[in-house]
Amino acid sequence: MARILSIDYGRKRTGLAVTDPLQLIAGGLATVNTSELFEWLQAYTCREQVERIVIGEPRQPNGEPSENLQRVQQFVNRWRKAVPQIPIEYYDERFTSVLAHQAMLDGGLKKKARQNKALVDEISATIILEDYMRSRKF
Repeated sequence: MARILSIDYGRKRTGLAVTDPLQLIAGGLATVNTSELFEWLQAYTCREQVERIVIGEPRQPNGEPSENLQRVQQFVNRWRKAVPQIPIEYYDERFTSVLAHQAMLDGGLKKKARQNKALVDEISATIILEDYMRSRKF
């Protein structure tokens, strides 16, 4: 089997998470500058077998598109043209940042660590991936 990779796409930074090769466990992978994301993913998918990519679909709590959705769609379209052999699909990311902060609190992280936006992005990507994996089991 190959890994599943998830993306919490941000304007400046993007959080990434990935499963193990058996797709049992999701874990944070990295946070990269969004301007470097495409090349970073291409290099990663050359080193590791990736079955699919799941990208957070940014929507407001009422379901309306958020301001970041257009940037995410541009990235997805670029990926689908350049790397069609690795499918990329959207997954609802509403409330993942809130859940990431709660996970940091529950994990006992100090205030300074909780202010680390890169860590929040990586945890958000992990939550997206965990939710996606859970949704596939039913």
